[in-house]
Amino acid sequence: MAIGTAALILILSVYNGFDGIIAANMSDLDPDVLVMAAEGKRFPPDSLFSGPLASSPEVLSICEVLEDNVFLTYSGRQAIATMKGVGDEYESTSGLGNHIVEGEFALHLGDVPLACVGANLAYSNGIHPRFVDKMEIYYPKSDVPVSISNPARSLNTVRIRPGSLFSISSATDGDLMIVPIETARELTGCTDEVSAVEIRLAEGVSAKRFIRNLELPEGCVALDRYRQHPSLYKMMRYEKLAIFMILLFVVIIIAFNIFGSLSMLIIEKEKDIATLQAMGATQKMTSRIFLLEGWLVSLVGLVVGLAAGIGLALLQQHFGLVKMPGNYMISAYPVILKLSDVLWTVIGVSGIGLAIAAISVKSRN
Repeated sequence: MAIGTAALILILSVYNGFDGIIAANMSDLDPDVLVMAAEGKRFPPDSLFSGPLASSPEVLSICEVLEDNVFLTYSGRQAIATMKGVGDEYESTSGLGNHIVEGEFALHLGDVPLACVGANLAYSNGIHPRFVDKMEIYYPKSDVPVSISNPARSLNTVRIRPGSLFSISSATDGDLMIVPIETARELTGCTDEVSAVEIRLAEGVSAKRFIRNLELPEGCVALDRYRQHPSLYKMMRYEKLAIFMILLFVVIIIAFNIFGSLSMLIIEKEKDIATLQAMGATQKMTSRIFLLEGWLVSLVGLVVGLAAGIGLALLQQHFGLVKMPGNYMISAYPVILKLSDVLWTVIGVSGIGLAIAAISVKSRN
């Protein structure tokens, strides 16, 4: 029981550590609050940049975003990419600079615009910030019908030099590139509307509370980080629940040792039980004695396992004793110990111990 309990604490803590790394990486790219149109692709953002929101001490920055799919060519290679045009605030407030693998994170070199390209998109198309070639980005003109004989006349084109490459996850690295919003506006011809507005909050400010008090433009919705990627965070929660249930099933198998030991103890103590009953003890009283003894055995294992699991988790969390094999961004297995995991482990293991003891006593009556 002690080994099973310690395994629950350790494995859940390691899973928390990997979840924390994923969430931290996503938070460097995603804002605390994302305001976007409930229907359609774009909306006028003027009301968000006026009034109390713009001067609120809870807000670090408000950044316009203009995002759309574009056609990209570079040195004869072609690709479909997601272009994200961002305002000047993005360079100073975004954590994307922590994930640069080539070049230096900047969207301007003086007055010259630069692009920050996802690593997988760059590698698959031979894009490198040290090269002098520029990327050519194409987007359909909204006011010109498509020309079959000369499709190029139906497209807006901009040429921009890649300044840096970033790597966060395969989902973003494969098609995303960040450009200044003026470049995105020039390409799309959209001067008055945006795809979204990113709001980054001061440390300690609750995004959910902020959203409840936020006055949104008509037809817009505000999303916190969990609602921006609901499938990702739901998958992470379900995976953790599945791991917890599998480990709890292992504890159930371990607990059957208590079932066997308690059953043998009841057989060995049959004469003592008869003596107690002769002295006036009821069947219910003797059953309670063995029930409590079996449960106490599991509780002792629970306490020992909690001490071992919490101790080892804290040692790994602060000193990184167990190293990860291979070359990764982290050298040791990440560990985050959560009180909720400890409480659920206590409830699960103690409940299993009580149930097994009860089944064992009932089967011998």
